[in-house]
Amino acid sequence: MRVVVTGATGNVGTSVVAALRRDPKVTEIVGLARRIPGPDDGKVRWVAADVAESPLAPIFEGADAVIHLAWAIQPSHDEAALEEVNVVGSGRVFGAAAEAGVGALVYASSVGAYSPGPKDELVDESWPTDGIDTSAYSRHKARVERLLDDLSAASRIRVVRLRPGLIFKREAASEIRRFFLGPLLPNMLVRPSLIPFVPDVPGLRFQAVHADDVGDAYRRAVVGDAEGAFNIAAPPTIGPPELASLLRARQVKVPAKALRAAASLTWRAHLQPADAGWIDLALSCPLMDVSRARRDLGWEPRASSLDALGELLLGIRDGAGGDTPPLAKDAGGPLRSGEFATGVGRRNRK
Repeated sequence: MRVVVTGATGNVGTSVVAALRRDPKVTEIVGLARRIPGPDDGKVRWVAADVAESPLAPIFEGADAVIHLAWAIQPSHDEAALEEVNVVGSGRVFGAAAEAGVGALVYASSVGAYSPGPKDELVDESWPTDGIDTSAYSRHKARVERLLDDLSAASRIRVVRLRPGLIFKREAASEIRRFFLGPLLPNMLVRPSLIPFVPDVPGLRFQAVHADDVGDAYRRAVVGDAEGAFNIAAPPTIGPPELASLLRARQVKVPAKALRAAASLTWRAHLQPADAGWIDLALSCPLMDVSRARRDLGWEPRASSLDALGELLLGIRDGAGGDTPPLAKDAGGPLRSGEFATGVGRRNRK
């Protein structure tokens, strides 16, 4: 089986490639990335490609499956640049997969594609995917769901959509810090003894999962015959009590409006790279029922959500990274100079 993976060098992509590499049914992996990590090996071949610009159908020719992971989080101050990669780029991937006649397309959707939902019960994959209006990430995920609807109706490709919660692992510490925390946060401050409190905000309950468990879910989706959407998350659900226990910190009640205002102000001032839409997403997205993934994919997470989050926080504290360009511990440049030079989420990714 020949599998093409877009966005193969990021947090999820590296775990997907590792999972596919271990499966004897997969004979060749073609990893697409804007910056390739190194030479090919016996099972993985790297191709430098940009989903928003590069010809993709020739790369997809002869593939049994395409896993589409490529997605831009930054520059958060340039939504047009994000849309070019996330929406237009995804459409180009889907069109090229149809043109090349691939057998299966597995797409990285997200809990962020869902419309606002409950925090006191679990929703299945039939929950509406119209997104959260105030989150650019969510709006783009919802639009790509509609593109997939069109592809499913117009082609015979087996389409699978994985909708995971937040995805963490130690090797992604550098990338996640750059995307969401910015260059002004000293790594040494990310430790329980130095975090005095966590905000106790109504509705702040979310799900997470280890990247390696997500990689296994993608592998199962590729080598199996399942179709449709699958929620992916590990227990337990994380809220202020769980965060306080993990960090050995106090809970302090904070109004949602105050938290959002602080995020908006610091983002507009280019002090940190994550806009307030991420707060809205965390407070509004539903909690997911993962029964279908367990039943139809045979998937079970090995790590708990708190294990995954704890591993990430330790990775940030230690300045950890991975062995691909996006995950490298020095990807932000010497003394994070590259992050400052690009305006902390302002300038185009190129």
